Amino acid sequence: MKLRRAFTLIELLVVIAIIAILAAILFPVFAQAKLSAKTSLSLSQMRQLAAAVMMYAGDNDDYFVPASARPADNINGTPKIWTEGLQSYVKNKQIFIAPDSQGAFAENWDLRRNQSVGYSDATGVDPFSTAVEGNAPPTTEGFTSACNFAKAEESARIGLFAFTANAPAGITNTKHRGYVFNPYNGLNSPDGDYQKGLPLISDRDLVTEAGDENYPNSPGLSAGGLKPIYARIGSTKRNEGRTPVVFADGHAKVYTARQLNRFGEVIWRFR
Repeated sequence: MKLRRAFTLIELLVVIAIIAILAAILFPVFAQAKLSAKTSLSLSQMRQLAAAVMMYAGDNDDYFVPASARPADNINGTPKIWTEGLQSYVKNKQIFIAPDSQGAFAENWDLRRNQSVGYSDATGVDPFSTAVEGNAPPTTEGFTSACNFAKAEESARIGLFAFTANAPAGITNTKHRGYVFNPYNGLNSPDGDYQKGLPLISDRDLVTEAGDENYPNSPGLSAGGLKPIYARIGSTKRNEGRTPVVFADGHAKVYTARQLNRFGEVIWRFR
């Protein structure tokens, strides 16, 4: 009778150990590759939005598309949001949705909370606003007139787009307002420089998640007092997650939430 040779227990343990070592080496590499792919995709999307804003401005006397525009004849009228203004310049609606956000393209005001790429509320137009340029208070959603590129004097430093906290597609009963971030809701610069003020910025969803080092009680704020930037790529909950930022000169760059929380790193309050 011919005996079969089987693996010994020691041989099996050696093979298992080798597989474990290879996994320990390769898994971080795969994770980094996945992170890099998301970052590259995000930058590509944002650059297309930047090009759309430039084309819109070229067709509209060098004006920014408004983040929201309230009708001049009705204080209770439904505003038109920036996604509606740019849709004809960007044919692929997926460009408006951050990777892994479970978001959806915001067709109109009613779906604004599902948008996961946000635009600056500093471009908003509200004929009934009492906000003063250069001294806009928190929750400011717009100014009485549209914003021209001439106001963006340091265009290479003025942030227009970033990833935002959003409600998943189909959800309509949250405080998320993902179609915008609000430059006037965050921290003020200790030196009193208005332009250095920040939106709420984190690598967690500040609308629903407490515990951020700068905004530990953010879920208790009003919907209008939130509108945060969400650095969702590679989020660690320690403000090391990233978001691309599109600037008023059309270029885009990726930052961590910690970098963006430095006063003066990006100009958000350009009005």
